[in-house]
Amino acid sequence: MSRTAVITAGTGGIGLETALGLAAEGFAVTVVGRDAERGARAVKQIQATNPRHPSRYLSADLASLDQVRALADTIAADHTASGEPLAVLVNNVGAMFAQRQDLGGIEASFVVNHLSPYLLTELLLPTLTAGAPSRIVNVTSGAVAVAKPVFDGVEPPGSYYGFHWYGRAKLANLAYTLDLAARLEGTGVSVFAADPGGAATEMTNGTLTDPKIVSPALRLLWPLVRRRFERSTSGPASVAARPSIVAATDEALAGRSGIVIGARAEPVAPFRAATDRRLAQAVLRLSESHAPLEAPVSGA
Repeated sequence: MSRTAVITAGTGGIGLETALGLAAEGFAVTVVGRDAERGARAVKQIQATNPRHPSRYLSADLASLDQVRALADTIAADHTASGEPLAVLVNNVGAMFAQRQDLGGIEASFVVNHLSPYLLTELLLPTLTAGAPSRIVNVTSGAVAVAKPVFDGVEPPGSYYGFHWYGRAKLANLAYTLDLAARLEGTGVSVFAADPGGAATEMTNGTLTDPKIVSPALRLLWPLVRRRFERSTSGPASVAARPSIVAATDEALAGRSGIVIGARAEPVAPFRAATDRRLAQAVLRLSESHAPLEAPVSGA
């Protein structure tokens, strides 16, 4: 019976490299993305890595919570029908926005970087539990260090700066990840965060060249900040995928949970704010309010 792994945003960049790594480890890989042509190319590459195990592409726009719900329904139904366990879920999706945007009336960075992976994970928990031992890997970022750790609402106080708001959404997801690990203790489902450390990807190419993404204080140091961004996003996606692959496959992590795998593909201490129980509870309240497990009834 095949072990199956699902990787969101898995048709290119770090996600595709993660998918290739898991295929090489013997997983039957499902990649999720918006572009069917890219999906077909990704499946061809993955299949060439390990032709003994089937790979497939599922179409979903992970910026749409309704499409996330539909994706979860499809994955759960497929595993119920086949009887094959879902062994790994890698929430690799991420996005940064230079200008403030809304998605379904909610600030876009919070939707894509937290609410989307939160919702998919929660909806697939019964499937992951049924397939235990299984693992959830949420991709985090060093940008959590610049986040405002205030979660009274989806949006923090103050003006919009894309890099900081991206970091805040990733902080929300990291706090959720660590809290989920504690919640799932004893179920056989392990939960990890993986920090890719940065790579040259579609998300980083272009976005990190705009000084408007950082606060005015950092703009005063923009030449230094930009050089740091350039250094941190110059590496290959294959290297940046290693933390996720290790989190998903390393036998030394069997039975363990609530661990952050750093950019060197080794366990590291979690960012302190993410371990605050009160912060995690605030994030969970926001998540349950803005991404309910059942879609709101139209007109209600």
